[in-house]
Amino acid sequence: MTLLRAIGLMSGTSMDGVDVALVETDGQRALKLGPTGSRRYVESERALLRAAVADAAQLTDRNSRPGALEQAEELVTRRHAEIVETFLSEHAIERASVDVIGFHGQTVLHKPQRGLTVQIGDGALLAQRLQIPVVADMRAADVAAGGEGAPLVPVWHQALAEAAGLELPLAIVNLGGVGNLTFIAQGCDPIAFDTGPANALIDDLMLERTGTACDIHGAQAALGEADVEALAELLAHPYFYAPAPKSLDRNSFSRAPVAGLETRHAAATLTAYTAHSIGKAFALLPQRPKRVIVCGGGARNPSLMRALGEALPMPVASANELGWSADSMEAQAFAYLAVRAAKGLPLTFPTTTGAPGPLTGGVVYKVR
Repeated sequence: MTLLRAIGLMSGTSMDGVDVALVETDGQRALKLGPTGSRRYVESERALLRAAVADAAQLTDRNSRPGALEQAEELVTRRHAEIVETFLSEHAIERASVDVIGFHGQTVLHKPQRGLTVQIGDGALLAQRLQIPVVADMRAADVAAGGEGAPLVPVWHQALAEAAGLELPLAIVNLGGVGNLTFIAQGCDPIAFDTGPANALIDDLMLERTGTACDIHGAQAALGEADVEALAELLAHPYFYAPAPKSLDRNSFSRAPVAGLETRHAAATLTAYTAHSIGKAFALLPQRPKRVIVCGGGARNPSLMRALGEALPMPVASANELGWSADSMEAQAFAYLAVRAAKGLPLTFPTTTGAPGPLTGGVVYKVR
């Protein structure tokens, strides 16, 4: 099949910035990974996005943009356009050589049980500014069909693992604001679901207590000790015992049990919480994976990686150790998904989102 050249864009639930990646693919097994990049949001931009998430909490119409949502959508679209333009210039990529852009947008609400998933970002405007076709809104069709709408990246994880010839079964864990897991076994569709909080609660704690948007290098967690009682209270959440497929919103969990702890102990407890919640997820798999590969921002947190190694009974490694990009994995995924969407190939499966069957998705915005 003909390879298409795609740029993928991802702004995750951690709201730390935009990742960009170039992939050439047929949307199936042929993969050629190109350059990657990122642009961090400044604090004023993150504050606007946090306000948009707050204003989205009561939405009943996914197309409505009350409060901060309209301004935040304009920001998201503009910043994504700017990073593509910079990326093309820095890597001497001819605009006309790019066939499609996969644009995830910024999730501000994900409540599939209410039939709602909202990612802000104007795909039509992005396509016109960049003069490149854009595929956006890739979760909506799955949710409309009764699926969870998340996670979307498992089909990409499977393509990467198969292209690398890795021994199966294995699990790939993405640690963004929310954690999600993909289980890959020979000859099967991937199994996937959200595992629980990853960086979101830790980031919110650090922002509130220190004014810094994350626990840099896990330094605070390394200084503290997990509080056993608070950890047990956190892990009692019913989500961890619900069957898969399942997904959740960034704000589905509370950090109230650590409110009375010193910052270092609170950070250590929330770090252990993320690790143990992923450990609980493995009880839902049909068999134990031979190894776990970690991607996303959490892969850069030594305290979290150490906690995962202690919580899981199999080897744990960063995606970077395999020559993949832990930071750009999701941006690459949305490039790959855009090609699949453009070709009408499935993005989601009953085993990844609970969809009634393999479903394609996304809205294609062509250049006028």
